[in-house]
Amino acid sequence: MLATSVREIPRAPGLTYEPKWDGFRCIVFRDGDEVVLGSRNDRPLTRYFPELADLLREALPPRCVVDGEIVIVTEHGLDFEALQLRLHPAESRVRLLAERTPASFVAFDLLALGDSDLTGEPFRERRRLLETVLDDRLARVHLTPLTTDPEVARDWFTRFEGAGFDGVMAKDGDLPYEQDRRTMWKVKHERSADCAVAGFRWHKDGKGVGSLLLGLYDEQGVLHHVGVAASLPAARRRELVDELAPLRDNALTGHPWRGWAEAQGEVAGRVPGGQSRWSAGKDLSWEPLRVELVAEVRYEHVQAGRFRHGARLVRFRPDRDPRSCTYAQLDEVPPAELRTLFTEVAR
Repeated sequence: MLATSVREIPRAPGLTYEPKWDGFRCIVFRDGDEVVLGSRNDRPLTRYFPELADLLREALPPRCVVDGEIVIVTEHGLDFEALQLRLHPAESRVRLLAERTPASFVAFDLLALGDSDLTGEPFRERRRLLETVLDDRLARVHLTPLTTDPEVARDWFTRFEGAGFDGVMAKDGDLPYEQDRRTMWKVKHERSADCAVAGFRWHKDGKGVGSLLLGLYDEQGVLHHVGVAASLPAARRRELVDELAPLRDNALTGHPWRGWAEAQGEVAGRVPGGQSRWSAGKDLSWEPLRVELVAEVRYEHVQAGRFRHGARLVRFRPDRDPRSCTYAQLDEVPPAELRTLFTEVAR
């Protein structure tokens, strides 16, 4: 079941609210001793989180299907980068990381119990049953907080942002679980920044620009790759091919990211390219541009010096010098206290 993005927290009778977790969406299937973890796109996750499979054998009833989120909790908040590092091909490395950065599981829906398919039941009934069968007394297994008060949801939205929370989810308590349908709502944090445009990637159809590669300068004048602006309308993708064409001439001459492919990340600062653990085989090649263009983009939040999700292009800023696009413009949100939600923080 998916969610539609909205700008304000919905307010209507019968709505329930939950924190939006910044982790890997995960469906857990348990049948006796067998526990299978699957991603939202049916990618297998079990081998990457063996410690969770062991935990969930204790925390869940013998036969069930549970919807939830895999997260890694630190004293500074949820660490998505550490979560990504868990997707490693070597089993020895997976086992080592399972000990060093153990994951937690947050349950928020119950889809099946025993022989009963619960997807046709209203959410409030699925939630009630989940509360009765989940053993969340175990470390690193949690039942997501839930409220019917929009003011409490508003407090979560602001208070826990610095801890890596994505925002707030809203669900109608009467609705069944409808796969692949956007019947929930999500409210996410959004800010704007001016970024230097240092390159682009072609769209998968080969007929337009798929995404713009964005950079920000640090105090030493190094241009870091901070993310991409994607989700461009089809017409705009084609227009950008002509708009960016003049900046492709002699683009590699003096380009700050020249040679990243050969160096494999040894150049100064963060650079684009390289294979994605999550999307094996995905083409991450890019076309360089002379660093002369500034784009205003909207983003949700920053983690480890990068936009956590893809940014959205608002407009180009011909009045701005790319060298003026620095990290100083980004909002720094202090981490929130998580001990009220996660007992493992106190370790």
